Amino acid sequence: MQRARNAVAHLALLVLAHLTPPGACDVAGGAGSVNALPAGGSSARLAPSFDAATPRNVTALVGKSAYLSCRVRNLGNRTVSWIRHRDLHILTVGGYTYTSDQRFQATHSPQTDDWTLHIKWAQQRDAGVYECQVSTQPVRSFFVTLHVVVPSARILGGPDLHVDIGSTINLTCLIQFSPEPPAYIFWYHEDEVSGRKQVISYDSSRGGVSVVTEKGAATTSYLLVQDAAPADSGRYSCSPSNAEVASVRVHVLNGERPAAMQTGSAGLSNSSHCIIALLAACALHARLLRAQLAS
Repeated sequence: MQRARNAVAHLALLVLAHLTPPGACDVAGGAGSVNALPAGGSSARLAPSFDAATPRNVTALVGKSAYLSCRVRNLGNRTVSWIRHRDLHILTVGGYTYTSDQRFQATHSPQTDDWTLHIKWAQQRDAGVYECQVSTQPVRSFFVTLHVVVPSARILGGPDLHVDIGSTINLTCLIQFSPEPPAYIFWYHEDEVSGRKQVISYDSSRGGVSVVTEKGAATTSYLLVQDAAPADSGRYSCSPSNAEVASVRVHVLNGERPAAMQTGSAGLSNSSHCIIALLAACALHARLLRAQLAS
């Protein structure tokens, strides 16, 4: 019951605090500042303070949980609240939640100084500044900025690539901000004249097609199409299981030299050179194997 009364009292103080004139609680200095020093005396030395090592920027993935930490030393009988600055909405006071959005919850483990705002299933609209506030007079505040990112895919060098007839089409698809590597990545080729779209397969009758995928914090998928022909022109799309489709237009030219010409493997990293060499060797081995089987 006493905790409930303290929470209600602090809620009233919070409302009053947000009605005070600007500068009454200056986060850059002054009595209510995060950076303010105690004025002296035993009670002042035990005044609440924030742990400066607590992260002020937090990045969360859309659809996943976000955790905003606030570490308060010497809290005593004061109360910790979380406020969303976008609309000055008081989200939590102590262990109580003051929003109908049940995705927000304050967690605190006894015998620790940590007060964490847990946001379930984070959405892009949740991005912004959040204030951790202690019920001192004047109030003391610690601000955390939340960034919410969405898994994305992009094909390097787009939106248009030009290659010589007979050369190798080399496409690199980069998947970022994913909580885990995609379960699969499909490559598509669409003939923009006929509108025909099909999945690109390394074992297609065309031959000379190779796909290599490197999974990690950022996943990279390489598509190589050897001996480019005019029929290989069109829109190429990289479609990961956990991100939006990324596309690029490829133009196979017969003698023309536009400014955006893709010159084989020029500008590629050392790792890309190694991958291209490996893919070329695999393709050559596959051709020799098919020739032996045919004979």
